[in-house]
Amino acid sequence: MSSVIWYIYEFARKSWAENFAVAKTNPEIVETPDRFRDFPQVFPENCIACGACTAACPAPQAIKLVRSEDTADEEGQTYPVINNRGCIRCGFCAEVCPTDPKTITCGENHLIREEFTILPSEIMYVIDDYLCIRCKKCMNSCPVYGAIYEENNKILIDKSVCISCGECLKNCPVKGAVKGIYVSNVQEQKKIINLIVNTLEEYIDGQRDKITPLKDTEVYKMDYPIKELVESARSIVKNDALILDTFHKITDRLNMRIVTWDEGKCKKCQLCVDECPSGAISYDKEENVIKRDTNKCLRCSTCYQTCPFGVAGFFVARFLLDPPSLEEGVIHITIKAAPLPVGAD
Repeated sequence: MSSVIWYIYEFARKSWAENFAVAKTNPEIVETPDRFRDFPQVFPENCIACGACTAACPAPQAIKLVRSEDTADEEGQTYPVINNRGCIRCGFCAEVCPTDPKTITCGENHLIREEFTILPSEIMYVIDDYLCIRCKKCMNSCPVYGAIYEENNKILIDKSVCISCGECLKNCPVKGAVKGIYVSNVQEQKKIINLIVNTLEEYIDGQRDKITPLKDTEVYKMDYPIKELVESARSIVKNDALILDTFHKITDRLNMRIVTWDEGKCKKCQLCVDECPSGAISYDKEENVIKRDTNKCLRCSTCYQTCPFGVAGFFVARFLLDPPSLEEGVIHITIKAAPLPVGAD
């Protein structure tokens, strides 16, 4: 009982109450080191609404862009808002913020190297599962956790997390396994692709007298300087990086099927007319000739495999851009007979 009375007496003392009321924390505990990464601090007036912070954030719902209301004098300001309940204080938002001064700060970001401070890119990176060898060098080099991951024995890129820094492409040992796709100027890219393919097809067709006699084991090679083709592409879009990237994609993956037509061997049996799935081959009664419309032709090889007289020839062309330059680049073209059954001669 006496101990209880003593505790009541101690708590009731005026000096104890005064000491409790004016208690101060040790200043060394209050001060945080420079490297401490607190919740991000936002300076809305610096924001340019690029969206780099939202793209880099690995935590769902931790950051979003909002826009203040318009006034009579000016449009509303767009800026990021941080949800502290979702934020993991990784600092990626501050790291990728391109403004100077920064729109977002959160202390010294010592876990990410300075060279990864980037502007949001117009390139979206994807992995070609056909070419990927699962070496995981892209995963190991990626500065953003979770941007590249493995699922069902496939290496995938999460577009919502990827900051398009290009490290995966730089470190991939297989050409074409990681691809940078320009997400803007889509229609322009289509026009450039059609321009390249149609030009190459026309150029190859001009050499058909040299291609037609090729035997199964023979290869015909020729070069096409791209300088004039590049100038035509620049009339479509002014982005040289996009143009060069398109040339690379075409020359890396395009396998062009070529159908030649030797009218001198034709016996007018019309087997090809009936078999052609696109109506590209027709019989002209007045001229007594079999005609092939190159615009309708699908290069499917049906005529080649149907004709018993070898009128149609079927070849495959592959391409290589070397050197990888718009000013000095040359497309090396290799043509050989397609590995299909050959009709009787």
